[in-house]
Amino acid sequence: MTPLARTLTGLASGWAAGHVLGLAARLQAGHGSTAKKLHSRRSFTRNAALGATMIITAEIAIGTVWLLWPNKTGAFGGDITVAGINVPEIDGAPFRFPEGKFYLVHTDDGIQALYWKCVHLGCTVPWIAGSSRFICPCHGSIYEYNGSRISGPAPRAMDGMPVTVNDNGSITVNTNPATLIMRNTYTPADATPYTA
Repeated sequence: MTPLARTLTGLASGWAAGHVLGLAARLQAGHGSTAKKLHSRRSFTRNAALGATMIITAEIAIGTVWLLWPNKTGAFGGDITVAGINVPEIDGAPFRFPEGKFYLVHTDDGIQALYWKCVHLGCTVPWIAGSSRFICPCHGSIYEYNGSRISGPAPRAMDGMPVTVNDNGSITVNTNPATLIMRNTYTPADATPYTA
């Protein structure tokens, strides 16, 4: 949810709660006697607590629906299909896929989709062609072509994403953050065999 949408949702929730509480107060003031009742501190506190509870409940419900809504195919959080033409040659420059937030690398062992966030503090890690390494610009963590850690404050290798090779030579990458493959170092089993 964007900041603007959150702001508008909060304003709408506050407006609705204010009107509901105002209507309840007017109904309560006219109920029981013809004399206008004065509001006590207790009724004000009760109404404020009820209004806050209603707002929080509505925001939790909206947030839950938003989180559970299925992600679009072809965007981060869903399955992304990469055409076979975009699969790099063995030890070729990684293919950067911005929509999926991953690099596709191809070693002798097969292909991998490496999540482009540094495992140290989450900075985006670029591929530096001149040094043939992934180097984090924030704190200097350095990773091999296959994602294994060389040096720096990062505690382990780059995270991977599950890769499936399709019959037509394309691959499908599952970019759901819940399915990230966290590993201490690279092993040949991390790569998915691929033949063009």
